[in-house]
Amino acid sequence: MADELDLVVERTLDAPRDLVWRAWTSPEHISKWWAPRPYQTPEVEIELVPGGIFRTRMTGPDGFDSTGTGCILAVDEGRRIVWTSALGPGWRPNDGFEADCGGFPFTAIVTFEDAPGGKTLYRALAMHRNGADRETHAKMGFSEGWGTCADQLGEVAKSLGAGR
Repeated sequence: MADELDLVVERTLDAPRDLVWRAWTSPEHISKWWAPRPYQTPEVEIELVPGGIFRTRMTGPDGFDSTGTGCILAVDEGRRIVWTSALGPGWRPNDGFEADCGGFPFTAIVTFEDAPGGKTLYRALAMHRNGADRETHAKMGFSEGWGTCADQLGEVAKSLGAGR
């Protein structure tokens, strides 16, 4: 449940939950939607176990190049992924968020629920340690950026069902 320290993006994606899950959890698919176009994600590493690594590298036409490394906290197959930038793989405290995530740690809870018509209710919640971090994340364009990526996720997931 969101509170005043959280930011949320919700979308109903036009693909079944199993395909949205596959698009969210496979590096080859994550690389297609993780960064708002025209930015790209040329590197993705994800280990879907508690303590596992979640690392992405985003690049942009403006010279932007940023790597974020986090830790998977929880996985409920097909339903929920929880990860944080505050920790690195193996639960080790993460020094990297200062440069990679705008200077603040956050924890993300991503959920996937069945929606009518074979669609998926997708929800991404970013939890912050204080109001200043939340405000910084909002001003960085959280709603637009994470919203665009959610839309791109839906496109990738839908394309996975084209051969069904």
